[in-house]
Amino acid sequence: QCQLDGLWRNDQDSLMEISVLSDNGDFQGQYLTRVTLSGDCAQISPLRGVQQQLGEEGWPTFAFTVRWDKFSNATTAFVGQCFVDAGGKETLRTMWLLREAVRSLEEDWKATR
Repeated sequence: QCQLDGLWRNDQDSLMEISVLSDNGDFQGQYLTRVTLSGDCAQISPLRGVQQQLGEEGWPTFAFTVRWDKFSNATTAFVGQCFVDAGGKETLRTMWLLREAVRSLEEDWKATR
């Protein structure tokens, strides 16, 4: 079974650390992104999420948000599932939506990626 707590690296070389995973599935940690909207250096931002509690079978689904601190006026929501291959390697597969703040309702069309 997959364990979400620990250090994870993605294809863009960003790092996510889930340091607190409670019995009810809530978790928190930090995200160090190598990809920024502003082109600045990598920054650490807080994350909070929840893991679906499972019985003995299946691999957990989860969701979390990252509030990009100090360098962006955006928030990203991730949803995903954890998998374990035949060799025991754990892999997270996620999809994300990023929301930037815009100045008006007319600009809303460009605020979500």
